[in-house]
Amino acid sequence: MAAADGDQRWLVECLTATLDTARDIRDFAEESLRQASLLPGYGAALTKVTTNKEIPFGLHEENFVPPVVSASEKVVIRQLLLISLDDSHGKIRTAIGMAVAAIGQQDWPEDWPELLPYLLKLIGDQSNGCGVRGALRCLALLSDDLDDTCIPKLVPELFPSLYSIISSPHMYENSLRAKALAIVHSCISMLGSMSGVYKRETVSLMSSMLDPLMEQFSLILNSPVQSQNPDDWSMQMEVLKCLLQLVQNFPAVLAPLWHTFVSSFKVYESSMIQASEDVDSVGYDSDGNERSLESFGIQLFELWTSIVGNSRLAKVIVGNIKELTYYTIAYQQITEEQLQNWSRDANQYVADEDDVTYSCRVSGSLLLEEIVTAYDEYGIDSVLEASKMHFYESRELKKAGSADWWRLHEASFFALGSLSEQLCEAQDSGYNVRDLLEQMVTDTMGTELHQYPFLHARAFSILSKPPPVKVGACRALAQLLPESNQSLSVSNITGILSSLVDLLGKASDETLHLVLETLQSAIKSCGEQSTIIEPVISPIILDVWAQHIADPFISIDAVEVLEAIKNAPGCLEPLVSRILPTIGSILGKSKIQQNGLVAGSLDLLTMILKNAPIAVVKAVFDTCFTSIIQIVLESDDHGEMQNATECLAVFISGGRQELLLWGGGQGHTLKMLLDAASRLLDPGLESSVSLFVGSYILQLIIHLPSHLSPHFPELIAAIVRRMQSSSITGLKCSLVVIIARLVHLSAPNVDQFINLLLAIPAQGYNNSFAYIMSEWSQLQGEIQGAYQIKVTTTALALLISTRHPELSNIEVQGHIIKTSAGITTRSKARVAPDQWTKIPLPAKIFSLLADTLAEIQEQVVGDEDDDCEEDSDWEEIQNGDTSIPHDMIYSASVPSNANPSVEHLNAMAKVFDEDDDESYDDDLAKTDTLNEVKPLDFLTNTFVKLWESDRPLFEYLCQDLTDSQRNAVEKVLRK
Repeated sequence: MAAADGDQRWLVECLTATLDTARDIRDFAEESLRQASLLPGYGAALTKVTTNKEIPFGLHEENFVPPVVSASEKVVIRQLLLISLDDSHGKIRTAIGMAVAAIGQQDWPEDWPELLPYLLKLIGDQSNGCGVRGALRCLALLSDDLDDTCIPKLVPELFPSLYSIISSPHMYENSLRAKALAIVHSCISMLGSMSGVYKRETVSLMSSMLDPLMEQFSLILNSPVQSQNPDDWSMQMEVLKCLLQLVQNFPAVLAPLWHTFVSSFKVYESSMIQASEDVDSVGYDSDGNERSLESFGIQLFELWTSIVGNSRLAKVIVGNIKELTYYTIAYQQITEEQLQNWSRDANQYVADEDDVTYSCRVSGSLLLEEIVTAYDEYGIDSVLEASKMHFYESRELKKAGSADWWRLHEASFFALGSLSEQLCEAQDSGYNVRDLLEQMVTDTMGTELHQYPFLHARAFSILSKPPPVKVGACRALAQLLPESNQSLSVSNITGILSSLVDLLGKASDETLHLVLETLQSAIKSCGEQSTIIEPVISPIILDVWAQHIADPFISIDAVEVLEAIKNAPGCLEPLVSRILPTIGSILGKSKIQQNGLVAGSLDLLTMILKNAPIAVVKAVFDTCFTSIIQIVLESDDHGEMQNATECLAVFISGGRQELLLWGGGQGHTLKMLLDAASRLLDPGLESSVSLFVGSYILQLIIHLPSHLSPHFPELIAAIVRRMQSSSITGLKCSLVVIIARLVHLSAPNVDQFINLLLAIPAQGYNNSFAYIMSEWSQLQGEIQGAYQIKVTTTALALLISTRHPELSNIEVQGHIIKTSAGITTRSKARVAPDQWTKIPLPAKIFSLLADTLAEIQEQVVGDEDDDCEEDSDWEEIQNGDTSIPHDMIYSASVPSNANPSVEHLNAMAKVFDEDDDESYDDDLAKTDTLNEVKPLDFLTNTFVKLWESDRPLFEYLCQDLTDSQRNAVEKVLRK
């Protein structure tokens, strides 16, 4: 302690006291530290204690509450941390490294320019092993935050140091070499991201480094994989990650990957499948990353999947596809560890299979899918040929007396099953898939069931056999029953349901999902026989639902089974009579129920009400409606509020005008509905509580418009307040849909509706119209759902068609202003957030409509360019003579990213399919007359009328359109 000053000694004493067994001493010490943290110099003093090597090791690990420090203190702290990176204690070195990285992510490079030079100096000092480890740890953590301004300067200085470590196995242990490779991977990833903007710079940077790196990659991958040496796996996995980035982003040279794939299988087979070698199945490196032969194999599959998925590289390796497929199926064999786990617990078998567990089996299936997608018929041929070869090999192994013969047989089943949809299409196209499967199933049936249960399970065998086979049988029934065409006899149905109910009582949570799914399929296949089984099955499923009410997945499965019973002929009324008394009691005493029961009951009630006849809606109304209103008005539970809102929406959809006559006094029911809307629109509520209020109010507008119209001003004002207080985009979008539906309701007097909005105030804006259009114009691209997109798009067309003078007085968000080139990092975003232009509202609306029109036309024409291959932007790098085979050399292009979200385009596609009005996701909106509107015709009519009535305005609005938007508009004008 001689080296410690007074402050350090006091801190050490306080820290020591926090470990005291006496509570009063601990409390006093903790309070003293808290008060000290408010004083200047505390951060520097604490850092000195941390880095003082004479202080006992245990005190370094005390919990740390970050103090507020001055800029001058930060300088001291940063210097102290850097010089302590070579601490001899691994935990301290790691902690200091993490602290340096955390500070560096905030302060580097602007406020800490000396960080990287110091780290590079540490890496280059081969005599200081602890310093190398500490510096690599920092760089690994920092590398994820590198941006385009740092990479070009950093890589030329950093890569030589990293290469020196990677290429010196005699001087550096494999764990350090793996860490250096991880940093190379991060840098290559960033260079790949830069390649679109800085193509020439990135090619120049990589061209000088690619040859030496690929030479080392080749040496590392060519080294035999040793099952007993996880450090080798970590290093080879990092090489595979680097290659994966090179394949995706650069004119990459694929090192002897094939040799690694094949040689690794031999080790994987002996160690994992046959378990003939003693190896720990899973280990972890210093960063907590898994090190195992399984994870190494998965990384190999990921790389091959990326290669096959690249259209240019796929052509290069086409000659190796059959062999690649052959080895892939071999990798998919059940491992000894899986066999032992699944034999002990069949529920684990279900969990691993249904949850798509991270494994070589699953990764291999993904690769096979990619092969079939990339090579079509040739891919199908390869899979069938490889499966047949492995099937015949399993036969030969069986004849030779091998106990493991069945694994290849099962793996072939597994591979074919993972491609069931593609193989069904192939069968229809003339491929003889059925004969191969029949032959494989016949051979399976000739084996002893209890000896090979997983082979039988994979073949979807009979129901009343060992647990793995029951699981397989459930899957088979779930797939076969929907195709039975209600042709099963009463005895067959009774037998199946009896067995499933028996299995239901023994199933774990993982298996329960599968059994409930099978029950659902069985009930749907009962046809007219459903009334016989409803009294037996309904109470059992209701009991399962009640027992698992806190588990959303199982309770939803149970509700879906009850929904199948509800939809079965003659079962709705008895099911409602069975459910309603209990649900009514639960909702009537909602405040004393167990957690989740009220929300679950509301969910069950909503299912019953959907598409129910008016008599059922009336019965549910009499028992539950008032209680549901009270829940909306009084509950603070988010789930209860959301489910009650959905339930009320279905009530209105089913009851419509008659609903208002059921509540007794004049206007009593309407008042309750409006009170509920007022609570849900309360700006003081959390946004998530009001998530479904849009659907609820939409039903009021669609089915009760005349009763609601006197309340429109108050309703709109409440909607505006709720939008302004909301933090959830989805909620805002749903409220925009309400405004859009009101626009349609006001037609042909849309200008009067605009005047109404102008008269309603909005905080921070001149009026509600200005606020709503500011939000709407930004959110239009975020709106999801075919119906919602149709309503909002056509409403915008109605608004611009009015040419109301107030439209031109409003400016809204236009295009983003690029303030700097390159990638926007966190530090840049903090200093300079995105800025946008301001444009007149009519120009924005016109642009949005033109964009939608272009999307519609593109859908009509079809994706004609799907089969056209884009030319690569990359220039081939010629590095002279190389020993790597030509068919492993190619360049890869980076695919462009579309601006609209996938969900938005999928929903848009449904709008564009004008002949399929039944494709809407929102069942509640099916009765809306707006479903009859054809968006293409509506927009075409809008543009044509505007062009004919106000040519100068039309030409003015066209000025800011993109080429694709302008072409779309011109196309409809030429018709």
